[in-house]
Amino acid sequence: MGEEYEVLERGNRLLIRLAPGRFAFLEYRVEGKLMYIDKTYTPPEFRGRGIAGRLMKVAVKKVLDQGLKIVPNCSYAKHYLLEKHPEYSDLVFKKSK
Repeated sequence: MGEEYEVLERGNRLLIRLAPGRFAFLEYRVEGKLMYIDKTYTPPEFRGRGIAGRLMKVAVKKVLDQGLKIVPNCSYAKHYLLEKHPEYSDLVFKKSK
């Protein structure tokens, strides 16, 4: 689910328009070779439809296309990358000790 939603890019936000004045979004910033995913949000009445996952898929594609690594600062990004889709765990930046 969630595939039918069109993802728009506005600055450092990926957006999905859900209804007039209602959006789901993913906020990120790129610094060097790292994409920091700082926030994902879906209005409560639209949750459980795969919308945030659709936003994450687009973010992952950007990371792959640009040769970046992800720093998942928000809890949803961590869950998506490390638990729900462990096949993407190699995209997560790991701090060297």
